[in-house]
Amino acid sequence: MKDADLLHEIRRTLTLEGESILATSRSLENPADARAAAWVKATKLVQNALDAGGKVVAAGIGKSGKIANKVAATLASTGSPAIYLHPTEGLHGDLGFIQPKDVLLAFSYTGNTEELLRILPAFKALKTPIVAVTGNTRSRLAELADAVIDASVAQEACPHNLAPTTSTTLSLAIGDALAVTLMKLRNFDAESFARNHPGGSIGRKLNLSVADAMQKGDAVGLVEETTPMDQVVVVATQKRLGAVLVVKGKTLVGLITDGDIRKALTHRERFFQMRASEVMTAKPTTAIPEMPARDALALMENRKSQISVLPVVDRDGNWVGLLRLHDLLQTF
Repeated sequence: MKDADLLHEIRRTLTLEGESILATSRSLENPADARAAAWVKATKLVQNALDAGGKVVAAGIGKSGKIANKVAATLASTGSPAIYLHPTEGLHGDLGFIQPKDVLLAFSYTGNTEELLRILPAFKALKTPIVAVTGNTRSRLAELADAVIDASVAQEACPHNLAPTTSTTLSLAIGDALAVTLMKLRNFDAESFARNHPGGSIGRKLNLSVADAMQKGDAVGLVEETTPMDQVVVVATQKRLGAVLVVKGKTLVGLITDGDIRKALTHRERFFQMRASEVMTAKPTTAIPEMPARDALALMENRKSQISVLPVVDRDGNWVGLLRLHDLLQTF
C-alpha cells in the first residue's frame, strides 16, 4: 500500500467515526425530538439514582463490555459512583450487590445480546431503572428499558462493515457525554476531582500548592529599598531566579525583575546612583502559600502582560518565597 493510500484509509476511518458523533449531536438540537427527549429522560434517571445514594451499574458483553467498563471508570472518577458488571458473572452471584436505588446502564449494539438480556429480570424485580445504549431501538433490550439512547451508526469503519468500530466509538462518546453532564448537574468541581485522583500527574496538578513549588529560604534574593542597584545586580546574579524581593524587615515592599534591571541600565551612568526603591515595582501581585498552584499559574498568565515570577507572602504580608513560572511548568 502506498503512503497516500495508507493515509486515505486512516482519514476515512477517522471521518466516519467523527461524523457518527456529529450526527448524534445534531439529532439532539431540538428538545422536542424523540431522540433528544430520550437523552433527557436517561440522564435524569441516572441523576435521580445517584442523588438517592445509588450507583450506576454499567453492563455489556464483548466490545460493548469494554465500553461499559470504561464508561463506569469515567463516571466513578468524575463523581458519579459506578461499577462494571459482566453479565455472565452477574448470573453467577454478582447480582447480589444490586440495589433498588441503583440504575443499570446497558450497552448492546444489537440490543439482543442473550447474556445481557438474562440479567434484566433481576433489575426488573428490584424496580431498578434501566437505561439502554443501543443501535437497535426496536430490540428486546429497548423494549425492557425505561429510557433508550439511540447509538445507531450509518456504517462501521471496518471495510466489511462487520467489526465494531464506528459503533463502539459512538458508544464511548455517549458515555463521556453522560459523565460530563452529570459532573455539572452534581457540581463536581476541580477540588472534588483532586480528591478522586491523589496519585499520578492529574492528582499532582490538582493538589499542588504554591508552597510545594516555590523557591524559599536562602535560594531567594533579598534587598532593601536603599540597596544600590549595583548590589541588586550582584544579588540577582548570585540567586539566578529572575527577580529579587525588596523587603523591610520581613515585610515585602517591592519586586525587581531581571527585566527591571535591564530597563534601568538604559540610564547608563545614573544607574550606579540609583537605589532599589527607584526601580522596584511597589505592591506587586503576590500569592499565598496555600493557593493552588493552578490558580497561581492562571494569575501569571491570564493578564494583558504575562508575569514570570510571583512573590509569595503570608497573610501578614511577610515574604515566604518566590514562585517562578518556570518551576510551575516543570512541575506540571
